[in-house]
Amino acid sequence: MINKMSATPPSAASGLDQQVVGLIRRCEQAVAARQPAIADDLLRQAAALDPLHPLVLHEQARRRLLAGDAVGATPLLERAVVAAPKHLPLWLTLASALRLQRRFREEFGALDHALEIDPLHVGALLLKGAALDNLGQPRSAGRIYTHALQARRPGVPLPQAMEPLVRQAERRVQEMAAELEAHFDSKLAAMREGQSASEVRRFGRAFDMLLGRASIYTPAPTLMMFPWLRNYEFFDRERFPWLAQLEAATEAVREEMLAVLHADEGGLEPYITYGEGQPLAQWAELNHSRRWTAYFFWKVGEFHAAHAARCPRTVAALRATPQVDIPGFGPTAFYSVLDARTHIPVHTGAANTRLTVHLPLIVPPGCGFRVGGETREWKVGEAWVFDDTIEHEAWNKSDEVRVILLFDIWNPELTPLERDLVRATKVLLAEYYQNESPLAVSL
Repeated sequence: MINKMSATPPSAASGLDQQVVGLIRRCEQAVAARQPAIADDLLRQAAALDPLHPLVLHEQARRRLLAGDAVGATPLLERAVVAAPKHLPLWLTLASALRLQRRFREEFGALDHALEIDPLHVGALLLKGAALDNLGQPRSAGRIYTHALQARRPGVPLPQAMEPLVRQAERRVQEMAAELEAHFDSKLAAMREGQSASEVRRFGRAFDMLLGRASIYTPAPTLMMFPWLRNYEFFDRERFPWLAQLEAATEAVREEMLAVLHADEGGLEPYITYGEGQPLAQWAELNHSRRWTAYFFWKVGEFHAAHAARCPRTVAALRATPQVDIPGFGPTAFYSVLDARTHIPVHTGAANTRLTVHLPLIVPPGCGFRVGGETREWKVGEAWVFDDTIEHEAWNKSDEVRVILLFDIWNPELTPLERDLVRATKVLLAEYYQNESPLAVSL
């Protein structure tokens, strides 16, 4: 596999001739434009200026690799990496040449040099895993493949030539997970037998991490991070004894919600309402859209009396919960109406001093919700509590609306004093910015 490299100087202190660098860069551009005659001429000019320049040697070696002459390319590359040992592309191309000759142990060494320069280079990690596979060390390969898959950045595509290696890495990680699970199963199964799900929950995620089946997602609040709180994605319901009472009110809440959809659709408003000039990022598609609407009972602390009068049993159920009570910030509580074929993109909430509650009311097939590494399906009447400062997303792939009662509560790990201090801090923060334009400051 020959890697597409850029003709950039190995280091600012190397004293390499910039004219050579420019010629090699133009040579690469000519190759990409399928202008071989121009590319050959530019390479000849660069070689005439400095035949031992690492980039000249690199380009000459790549020509030999393309012609199938890995043996001839190797000494050129070995000379290049001696001259420019901190230039990662040289090591990757050398690894390619060694791999084509099945010199896997030497390839492994070249990839180690590349990873000394960039320890999170996904391509080098994938190739190192493949080298271990070729050396007959599949378990060690699985560990390196796990690092490679974890190092991938969301939204950053890998070169098409790397896709077979990604698939190979995924297969090896799955195989390793199955082998490790079987290896540990007899001992661990006996230790976990008879234990509740909550008692082994943390170990279960740690074990999934060990097997490469899961990641740990940490809170990333947009406003306030309160330290040393548990960063559970979904919280154990035993911590919220009032959930059963809330769930018992499901039918009453659902009746009032259906009446709103039938007779007060005008009370529904777009949930995402960024003003002109504000950065939209992932919210561009849903901004001011009626595909995700809200029927508010409280909106950042403001009580909607008319909506409450229409839905008294819903409001009574909400008042029986430990809602956030910060002027200008909370509580927030509403019917969340997600239209058919609509996706709420990945996002995080403002502060981990609060948690979010969902009580599902209408859930057609094809709806789902992910918080961090755990995905769940809503079931009507079954509430859950989650930390919305951990990345989460929701989707409705059906042809009907999905509706939940959504509201925020205090994080139960805060002491009464800490609640008071958080409440006062946010009020003071709002006071500090109160004379500023709402377009300039968003809390």
